[in-house]
Amino acid sequence: MDFSIPGAESLQAGTVYGIGRNYVEHAKELNNPVPSSPLIFLKPRSSLVFGNGTVVLPSRSSDVHHEVELVLVIGKKAAHIQEEDSLSCVHSIAIGVDFTARDLQEKAKDKGHPWTIAKGFDTFAPLGKALPFTDSTDLQNLDLLLTINGEVRQSGSTRDMIFSCRRIISELSSMFTLYPGDLIYTGTPEGVSAVKSGDVVEAKLIGTDSTLRLDIRG
Repeated sequence: MDFSIPGAESLQAGTVYGIGRNYVEHAKELNNPVPSSPLIFLKPRSSLVFGNGTVVLPSRSSDVHHEVELVLVIGKKAAHIQEEDSLSCVHSIAIGVDFTARDLQEKAKDKGHPWTIAKGFDTFAPLGKALPFTDSTDLQNLDLLLTINGEVRQSGSTRDMIFSCRRIISELSSMFTLYPGDLIYTGTPEGVSAVKSGDVVEAKLIGTDSTLRLDIRG
């Protein structure tokens, strides 16, 4: 697979970071406590789907959910970067969907196990076209939308994030060196629900051409 990021073809996708429970209402809808610091997990690079494509439902799960998210594309190496300087390493932004095998995640949570399997199946991290990040980009004022078969399921704003993009980048870089092409899925607003084979999922960053159209197949 070619891991060149659409819209940022000079970058090869690297580590895929995810932030869980970063919107209060999403934490509430799953009966989860609101975290006091960013809840970090990883998805394998093989979970990526660039642009419109097919999401394959794994036979191991009977309850796969969509989670629409703002994705940050890292453009330069960053380690132990201060929060006030953290946006200097952002190259571009995109719409993304973090698919989650909710039944497997719940089993893992009950046992205190990692979420890797629930989050990491092939095709579970679709990514739309990357858009250049500039000084005028207000990362905490972006609207996200996801529909299934034309019906709105998620409509939210990055204004409602618990941890800002600045905080997320700084926190990650305090533990892991970030490299060009690394991707950060920054969390999802409320409204997550199950998808089934035959569904058409569409996601977008409102007012931009970073969009996704995904066919769900069993």
